[in-house]
Amino acid sequence: MVFHPPVAIVAKAGDAGKYKVGLPAWNMVLRGILSGAFIAMGAALATVCSTGIQATDVAMRFGAASPGISQLILGAVFPVGLIITIMTGAELFTGDAMLAPMAAFIHKVSWASVLNLWVWVYIGNFIGSVIFAYIMAYGPCVSYDAAGVATITAFGTRAVGIAAAKTSYVGAMALWSLFLKAIACNWLVNLAVLLGICADDAIGKIVGIWFPIFAFVASGFEHSIANMYFIPAGIFVTGIDPSTAVATVNWVNMWTNNVIVVTLGNIVGGLFFVGVLYWVAFRKEIAALK
Repeated sequence: MVFHPPVAIVAKAGDAGKYKVGLPAWNMVLRGILSGAFIAMGAALATVCSTGIQATDVAMRFGAASPGISQLILGAVFPVGLIITIMTGAELFTGDAMLAPMAAFIHKVSWASVLNLWVWVYIGNFIGSVIFAYIMAYGPCVSYDAAGVATITAFGTRAVGIAAAKTSYVGAMALWSLFLKAIACNWLVNLAVLLGICADDAIGKIVGIWFPIFAFVASGFEHSIANMYFIPAGIFVTGIDPSTAVATVNWVNMWTNNVIVVTLGNIVGGLFFVGVLYWVAFRKEIAALK
């Protein structure tokens, strides 16, 4: 394995950001759709694998209520989405929250081009996430009998439960907690991006990406693009069977009770806690590389 020194990693992050902001808008959206779907694949896998975990023999050994075991499973499988995104060149808003500003710091690209990338990739991520949420809701989350009558599966019930939990943030302090979870999330996500840059071989990249993503998911932090899957999946399931409906799970509360605040927190986590701090820490060394 070949690992690059920290200053080289930061410089390569700036180079990646410069390339990204130079893409045409249609390509930003297309790559954003792909990444939104990839992150949704990881979120869907996490939903399925954590379904019923508290009823298992392993969980029971740790007590009837074992949320830590469920979070362990969630964290262990969720990273597949970011691994696919980084290794196939798709565009993820939360990663671009650090990479594009790095390009502005190092290569002096305009902040207008940074915002342009953010907007188009964010739109693409939303489209891709919702498409895969629909596939899951009308696929593994439901079964139909010969008469076409729908029955929500255990996976569908779990999807609604996750969506309800993510739209339950009401009140100033709850939203502040949500904001802090979003900061911590994208701090770890962008450390995963930097670790992915560390290695030149596939195994090194996978290992580097996996650990920080495992940490953010298992810790219960909040990712805006993942939530663009989790909440719509719950909305679609409740549309199939209204008896599963939860008051907060709808398209309005998705934004007001979660995604808007999480998006802002993700920007702070990626832009400031990784982008700005690493630029300040290594700017003299980066200047010496030129």
